[in-house]
Amino acid sequence: MQNIYKEVNSLDERCYTKYFLNEDILMEHAAFSMYNYINTNFKKNSNILIVCGSGNNGADGLVLARLLDEYFNIEVYMSSEPKSEMSKIQKTRANNTGIKFINKIKNNYNVVVDCLFGSGLNKPLNSKYIDIINKINKLEAYKIACDIPSGLNINGQITNICFNANTTITMGAYKLCLFSDNTKDYVGNIIKANLGIKTSLYEKSSKIKLLELSDLKLPIRYKQNTNKGCFGHLCVPLGNKKGAGLITCSTALIFGVGLVTAITKDKNLPNSIMYNETLVKNTTAIAIGMGLGNDFDKSILNTNLPILFDADILYNDIILEHLHKNNIVLTPHPKEFCSLLKLTDIANIEIKELQNNRFKYINMFCKKYPNIVLLLKGANTLIQQGKKLYINPLGNSALSFGGSGDILAGLISSLLAQGYSSLEATIQGTLAHTIAARNYKGNNYSLNVDDLIKEIKIL
Repeated sequence: MQNIYKEVNSLDERCYTKYFLNEDILMEHAAFSMYNYINTNFKKNSNILIVCGSGNNGADGLVLARLLDEYFNIEVYMSSEPKSEMSKIQKTRANNTGIKFINKIKNNYNVVVDCLFGSGLNKPLNSKYIDIINKINKLEAYKIACDIPSGLNINGQITNICFNANTTITMGAYKLCLFSDNTKDYVGNIIKANLGIKTSLYEKSSKIKLLELSDLKLPIRYKQNTNKGCFGHLCVPLGNKKGAGLITCSTALIFGVGLVTAITKDKNLPNSIMYNETLVKNTTAIAIGMGLGNDFDKSILNTNLPILFDADILYNDIILEHLHKNNIVLTPHPKEFCSLLKLTDIANIEIKELQNNRFKYINMFCKKYPNIVLLLKGANTLIQQGKKLYINPLGNSALSFGGSGDILAGLISSLLAQGYSSLEATIQGTLAHTIAARNYKGNNYSLNVDDLIKEIKIL
């Protein structure tokens, strides 16, 4: 896991006061990180355009131009004259070392580097900058954003236009704004640049974490003297769309739980899934909501067992009886989360408002219900309990198919039944879900339930 921060100015200030590193030194290292990336990935003598603003983001670009100039054909376009002190200094250095400045953007570049605005952007861009970003977005070149793509603000919102990067090289530490759903199609591959000081000294502890491939810990069975009762018993109430619940049951079985019982009167089920009309005595966890509808036996929920709530039940006010309990996991998509916010009198909003402020509303919910583990589905999956937020950026559009969420419910509830904490079950479940999708070799429009379950089996 990596740390994520809402802002990094305080981290930079600590470098100045504690380690006696000044702004100039950090800027040189920031630019050198971009230099290393370009020097490693692009042919010498490539044509590179660096588009600079008047502040310190532009200053980074001017340093980069100076570093690259010996090996590449560099042109610098400045949107306006320097305003920050560092930008003025770097412009003088660039002039004195022969950097080529241009007044008109051409069409013959191999690489374009966006150094217009950093994370300090706090208002919509005017027509001048809209025109510049439109021009460089249309160029047939590899696009690199310095720190964050221009047009993105600190809250992860796109003001009115955004630079469309293939790669974002962010300075010093990961910024929260890079992981909003709005930015998924603009940031590209995110790389963290070193500022001349090791990460353990630059960063402080953060309650916001970025999940990585290496965080996956599968429920491998190391003990040999075991039986099915050692690995828990999951119960899944089936509703009027029983297929959804059966997908959850099947997924849970291939992710380590010893027994799965579908709560139903329907005896026509796959051989691997048991059935019963009521909750069985040795149940260790419940997953409820997938294809459930409104007609179900509410007495099933008269328990203190770990419960995963998903789909239909997130529109039912019965859920209010469980939000102060422990070992509760909620897995809404945006529409379902809007329902939860309304049921809990936190907010009455539309999906668009939620998607523009995902961090805000998940934090509001978890502040009111600090014991709950809430997983908000999206381009970047958010998982929060209390003040701790975990972001899973590993998902992709291949997961956008019917049944994908039912599989996720099966993964998480399987681990709940095996005795995992609600938070750890949710983290590991979403990691397995997204990594399995990444491993799929077919076209991203062709992934289905069977394909994803097959990939989970061979993680």
